[in-house]
Amino acid sequence: MAAEKTLMQHDVQQRSEPDMQEPNKPSNPPPKKKSVLANLAFNIIIPTLILSKLAGDNYLGPIYSVVVALAFPLVYGIRDYFISHKPNFISALGVVSVLLTGGMSLLKLDPQYIAIKDAAIPGLLGLATLISMYTRYPLVRTFLYNDQVLQVAKVSAALAEHNTATQFERRLSVASYMIAGSFFLSAILNYILARLILVSSPGTTAFSEELGKMTALSFPVIVLPSMLVLMGAMMYLLNAIQKLTHLTLDDIFQEM
Repeated sequence: MAAEKTLMQHDVQQRSEPDMQEPNKPSNPPPKKKSVLANLAFNIIIPTLILSKLAGDNYLGPIYSVVVALAFPLVYGIRDYFISHKPNFISALGVVSVLLTGGMSLLKLDPQYIAIKDAAIPGLLGLATLISMYTRYPLVRTFLYNDQVLQVAKVSAALAEHNTATQFERRLSVASYMIAGSFFLSAILNYILARLILVSSPGTTAFSEELGKMTALSFPVIVLPSMLVLMGAMMYLLNAIQKLTHLTLDDIFQEM
């Protein structure tokens, strides 16, 4: 009997030890979220400022300014790929934009081609947004409905619980049209602004100064109206989520 009792105590002790150790196990750290601001800064804003402010002969010059500007989206995109194992769409856009702007400056092409390029990039984003609506990966989920900002898993569970997923997909389509509209608006304003300001020959100091002036004016003339449209799309989507899921804003947004 004593031997059986000892064996039972030993068995209970073995079973309880993992349970006691369970809370002390190091949990896997949550995946690091991308910063939208850093994404835009390293891929679009900083390269544009370098090309517009440092391309003069007194600074980096037309060739080295392209090299330095190109380094930012290239390094950021490679780093992001090794972290997430997915290509960074914004980094690819930044690389293409730098190559086109820098190449046109070095080739001293007519400024109208730069105006077309500045209009083409947001225009292509608008077309891509519309086309992606008919694929498995609509871009609206990248720009608005993503787990960097919203608790997508919780929202999806609430939609399934209230049987409103189909209604939400229709609202998501409307938001996609609004996002595409913001890109098309940006394309039109980009073209008009470039045609009005870029009048000197590319590769000259005057052209670099005009590029800097265009960059400075791009926020009030281009970015602000486009951001207002995007904010309208975001508010529309949030209103739809609240109505269809009965969740509060605290339940919808990610914790900061």
